Amino acid sequence: MTLKQKIGQLCMFGFDGPVPPASLRGFLQEWGLGGVILMGANLKSPRQIWELTRALQALAVEPPLLIGVDQEGGRVSRLKPPFTQFPPAARLGELGSEELARMVAGVIGRELRAVGINVDFAPVLDVHTNPDNPVIGDRAFAADPEIVAGIGVAFSQGLEAEGVAATGKHFPGHGDTATDSHLDLPVVHHFLDRLERVELYPFRRAIEAGLSILMTAHVLCPALDPGVPATLSPRILSGLLRDTMDFAGIIVSDDLGMEAIAGRWPAGEAACRFLEAGGDLILMARDTGAQQAILDALLNAVQSNRLSEARLAASLDRVLALKKKLAAFGRPAAGEEALDVIGRAEHLELARSVQRHVAG
Repeated sequence: MTLKQKIGQLCMFGFDGPVPPASLRGFLQEWGLGGVILMGANLKSPRQIWELTRALQALAVEPPLLIGVDQEGGRVSRLKPPFTQFPPAARLGELGSEELARMVAGVIGRELRAVGINVDFAPVLDVHTNPDNPVIGDRAFAADPEIVAGIGVAFSQGLEAEGVAATGKHFPGHGDTATDSHLDLPVVHHFLDRLERVELYPFRRAIEAGLSILMTAHVLCPALDPGVPATLSPRILSGLLRDTMDFAGIIVSDDLGMEAIAGRWPAGEAACRFLEAGGDLILMARDTGAQQAILDALLNAVQSNRLSEARLAASLDRVLALKKKLAAFGRPAAGEEALDVIGRAEHLELARSVQRHVAG
C-alpha cells in the first residue's frame, strides 16, 4: 500500500444518495478507504443495497471494505421493511433475557450480511440514568449497568456469530447527559468512582468478552480529562481504554461532523487529534470537503512527523486484523439466495414475539 492508502484505511466515509458519487469512488481508489458508512438516503431496497455494497467492494484497495450502518432496533434502524424491525433496546432490557438479545442480534446480523453490510454500529452500551437525555433514551438497554452489560454482551455476540462486527457505543458513556452531541458538547459530571461503577462497567464487560469495535463519545468528562472531549483525549483513549481497560480492538470516532467536535475544531485537525489520542478509524458521514480535508491533514501530519509511522502502523494493523476476521466468513450469497433471508418468516415471528412480551 502507498502512504495515501495506509492513511485511507483509517477512514470511514459516507455519501448522499443511492449511488456512490465520483468523489467517494476517487477516495476509494486513490486513498484506499478502509470503510464506508451507509445512511438512510443510501438505502432503497434489499437488491439495491446488495448491488451497492458489491460495487463498493469492487473498489476496495484492501478488501473487504468495512461497510457499516446504524441498525440498533427501534428508532435508530436505517434499514426499513422488508428488513425485520425490532423494538428499541430498552425493550430487550425490560425482558432481561440474554438469550433473546442474542437471537435478535443474530437476525439483524444475518440480514445485514445478506446485503453485504459487515459492521453494525450497535449495541448502545450507555447506561440511561438521565430521563432528560435528549439523544439516548430507549436506545439504551436499561438504567442498571449490570443489565446493560449482560444484554449488551449477548447482543454483540449475536452479531459477531453472523460475521458482522459489533460496535459498543458511546465510550466512556453518554447516558447521563442533557445535551445532544450532534448540537453541542455534553458534559458528564461524575467522579471516577461513580464512572467505574456505572458508565464504564458495561464497556469493561464487553471488552472482556472480545468486542471488535468501540465508538467514542463526543462528551467532556472532567474526572477523566478536563481539557478535551473523549474522542480527542489521549488520557481517555490511550490511558484509560488501551492501557487500563486493555482494549485491543478498533476505536472508531463518532461522526466528526457533529457539532460537539465540528463547532470547535476543523475536520482535519480533529482527525489528527483523534489518531494522536489513540483512535484508529475516523468517521465522517457527510461533507466531501471535510472528508478531503481529513485525508490531506493526515498526509501532512505523517510527512511532517506530527504522526509517526509507528502510530499509523498500530491502527492499520488493527483495521487489517478485523478485515481478515470478517473475510473468514466469506462473501454473501448472490442474488435471490441472499435476499430471501430478508424478512424471513421466522425472523418476523421473533420480532412479533418480542413485541408481544413487551405489550404483556
